[in-house]
Amino acid sequence: MEIGSILIGVLVVIGLVVIIALRSFHSIGPSEVGLVTKRIGRKIDGDQLIACNGEAGYQADLLMPGLRFKFWPVFKVKRYDWVQVPPDHIGLVIAQVGAPLPTGAKSAAYRAEFGNFSDVRTFLTQGGQRGVQRPVLPPGTTAPIHPIGFVVLTSAATFGEVISDSTDAAIAQVDPRVLTVVHITPEGDRDVVGVVTTLEGPPSGDIASRIGGFADVTAMEQSPDAGTPARVIQAVLRAKNDLHDNYQNYQAFLDSGGCIGLQHDPLLYG
Repeated sequence: MEIGSILIGVLVVIGLVVIIALRSFHSIGPSEVGLVTKRIGRKIDGDQLIACNGEAGYQADLLMPGLRFKFWPVFKVKRYDWVQVPPDHIGLVIAQVGAPLPTGAKSAAYRAEFGNFSDVRTFLTQGGQRGVQRPVLPPGTTAPIHPIGFVVLTSAATFGEVISDSTDAAIAQVDPRVLTVVHITPEGDRDVVGVVTTLEGPPSGDIASRIGGFADVTAMEQSPDAGTPARVIQAVLRAKNDLHDNYQNYQAFLDSGGCIGLQHDPLLYG
């Protein structure tokens, strides 16, 4: 009887060990990430959604492809697909974590440290802001982006898990047609340019906003040496699109003094 009880106890322990081991190992596919949620621990400070210091809740560090171990039942793991942006499309990034946007801002300030948003820990510790991000993910991007920290929209899919009303509201305002690459091409024997209107930035006071304004042109007109009509015309026509990569780097556009509204410099075909 005593030996039988001991044997049963041993089998129960072995069974528990097997169950814990099976539940603790996770096979993450080659194009997947594992979102780790900690069930036990202290609460996250403030209103943040992601734990960076071992608190309970969604963890900042993702599980990368391969066979990974997270002790069950302390942790649970859910798999998500990597973000994949199709050719000829862009990915719009919406952050669900970070500092609130400044009053009046429509999009979040970007820093080079954020990269392609695949490191949510850096985003949080370096001052990332919630809401629509100024850079978009270019065509062909494949990245392991945190599915709680960020939601990524393409014209064909939504990556990540929407967990806030503000994200829902931002998604509702997006027309899927704007998530495709703009091609400016000649139409028959007609050249075509793209006239740009920006939706965020300080007011310019000009009918068509030009980076730096027209102070340089005014100075040339008033200078007896540099103000020849030909030079003034060249200065007016000289585009400054190289400062912001043809409006593709909106943070650089704003940092260079870009303003809201109709833009002076068009996009040439290409």
